[in-house]
Amino acid sequence: MITRRMGAEVRAPVRAFPEFSVGCPALLRRLRYTQRMGISDGAVGEKTGLGAFLGVFTPSILTILGVILFLRTGWVVGNAGLMPALAIVILANCITLATAFSISAIATNMQVGSGGAYYMLSRSLGLEIGGAIGIPLFLAQTFSVTLYSFGFVESLRFMWPDLPLVPVAAATVLGVALISSRGAELALKAQLPLLALVFLALLSLIGGVLGVEHLSVSLWSGAEHAPSFWVIFAVFFPAVTGIMAGVSLSGDLRNAARDIPRGTIAAVLAGFAVYLLVPVILAIGADQQALLSDPLVWLKVAAVPMLVLPGLWGAILSSAMGSMLGAPRTLEALAEDGVAPRWTGKPGIALFLSASVALAAVLLGNLNAVAPVLTMFFLTTYGMINLVAGLEQLSGAPSFRPTMRVAWPIALLAAVACFAVMFLINHIAGIIAVVAEFLIYSVLRRRSMTATWGDLRYGALMSLARFTLLKLRDLPVAPRNWRPHILLYAGDVSRRTDLVRFAAWLNQGRGILTISRLLVGSLADRVGEAREEKERIDELMRNWGLVGFAEVEVVPKFEDGVIAVAQANGIAGIASNTLMFGWSRKAERREAQLRVIHRATLLGKSSLICRVRPRSWQERPGRIDVWWGGLQNNGDMLLLFAYLLSVNDYWRGAKIHVHSIANDEEMRRHTTESLKEMLHDSRIRARTEVSLRSEGSDVASIIQKVSREADVVFLGLSDPPPGDEAEYARRLENLIGDLPTVILVRNGSEFAGKLL
Repeated sequence: MITRRMGAEVRAPVRAFPEFSVGCPALLRRLRYTQRMGISDGAVGEKTGLGAFLGVFTPSILTILGVILFLRTGWVVGNAGLMPALAIVILANCITLATAFSISAIATNMQVGSGGAYYMLSRSLGLEIGGAIGIPLFLAQTFSVTLYSFGFVESLRFMWPDLPLVPVAAATVLGVALISSRGAELALKAQLPLLALVFLALLSLIGGVLGVEHLSVSLWSGAEHAPSFWVIFAVFFPAVTGIMAGVSLSGDLRNAARDIPRGTIAAVLAGFAVYLLVPVILAIGADQQALLSDPLVWLKVAAVPMLVLPGLWGAILSSAMGSMLGAPRTLEALAEDGVAPRWTGKPGIALFLSASVALAAVLLGNLNAVAPVLTMFFLTTYGMINLVAGLEQLSGAPSFRPTMRVAWPIALLAAVACFAVMFLINHIAGIIAVVAEFLIYSVLRRRSMTATWGDLRYGALMSLARFTLLKLRDLPVAPRNWRPHILLYAGDVSRRTDLVRFAAWLNQGRGILTISRLLVGSLADRVGEAREEKERIDELMRNWGLVGFAEVEVVPKFEDGVIAVAQANGIAGIASNTLMFGWSRKAERREAQLRVIHRATLLGKSSLICRVRPRSWQERPGRIDVWWGGLQNNGDMLLLFAYLLSVNDYWRGAKIHVHSIANDEEMRRHTTESLKEMLHDSRIRARTEVSLRSEGSDVASIIQKVSREADVVFLGLSDPPPGDEAEYARRLENLIGDLPTVILVRNGSEFAGKLL
């Protein structure tokens, strides 16, 4: 009822400017949609599911504090010495922490569905690469269950040496699968007592060295015939590769974008602290010989030795449970995308297949030869996640707006480190893993490409350009792929420097900027002038430090020439999609621009008209105003261009203010809530302000009063009926009045209303 009443109120008062119709009906429709679909939190309502602690932190920390902590940390200290051992711990955990930040950046930039790491990679790199990593990741998760089961039996043999290996390992797999079949929440709650056992084992270890004031091993030197630093590092590094246990449960989380960063980073930091503490305790409580020869040296150091083995068993079983929870969810996501057979994606079947693969691996009797390859698959996943986060950040895609960012050099350095560690651990296993993933990719891709090479530089670049353009032609176009390829009709560029700068700022290095000048006349008479003018524009662009392409065309008529150039500009997936004009002092030229904009909209191209007033932004710009209406589907492009402007170095620090107008308090409240919800979902930081329209006031006066102190104001353009261009141009002049720099936006793209 509220929507119908608002709809009746918003049309009559502001017909002159339908873009600023009161009440934001588009936002209200969006709000109703999100409520119906249950895809956001806050005012719209959260979906039920696991939280950051139980769904992410618990499985991750239990996998991190696993077998290596109990059985190999003493060996690392004994062979390397205390300080080199701590250096190994710090280096390994820094790689994992960087990976955690990369995971967080990707998770906060998308609606993460079921499938964890596979889902993130497939949505970032495509199904072929995602599948090439997802299939081995599924196998690695299932085989990990077997490995942990064997590890559990081996630990039991410390007390019962005659325990049969294969039957008990198979029983362990079945037990873990049975618990997992009862649901993720129950399985994770079953991990809480195991977490308590690990915690008690740590307390017992700490208690065993209280009062001891000296080290039993050397600070810097290790064993006489110890392995090299990197061999010891390779043995330790799998200890910190447990963060995928929580990420794999992404589909079960209440709010993946919030819970994955919180749980993952907390688990890494907690694990980091434990791994810094335990080597120091072992160096105090045991001598070098004991550290080297006794895998369960904890029993000799701990204050209460009987707490150590339950802690070890808890760590092993929890790791197995985390893998058994993650593997079916990865398989379900693979099946949903068609990478695996569809029938394998049913939850019961996915769990049955995961348990069956783990049981089949038990029958092998020994997985020592396979284990290094499984570690490689995990490391490949980590490396690709870091690579995705780094390249997304480096590419500057407008759609990459995570609420938690990672610096691209850190992400790319972590990616290199992951791949380097693969070959440090086992170069043969690393090669096998890479080859296997490449073969899977080739099968999924089901096509090949050949290239010819001429001159090493020109031929390589030409082949790369051709390959890229052909791939762009074949790729589906989606809203998240949209980039501003701006075609600026600048006139005399030397007199419109500020206009060109704004075009470059709005483009912000995300798309292609073309500066076009049209010379009206005969081609025979002006072709020479056109060549000279192009060279002059190129020179000016170099002098100004702006990146773009210059075009000078001779056309018989201005309006027809603009449309002809717009249709011919660009190639394949990088054709111009946004026309930009400067505000003209001549009424007839403004009318011509409006007629051109109407025709450009028919071509699926957006349009901008920019009236530059340098005084408004030359001294430390601090405010960008966006006026959101709702009827013309311009709002998403208004906000996206405001965001692109705000991330420019010159405008960095400027705050975005999103404004709208309401007729009464109820409408004002609904509009404010809708704007906040939209900004939350779009991950763009901005303040909101909804002005109340009083009796007798008009839209123009409200806008001019509110935005007179802004540095730049974004307003929407409507599409006037043919023949009404002169009247609409006069209304526009009255609307912007004495405002500072104004950018009028008409979203004519096929993704109008979907760019956020």
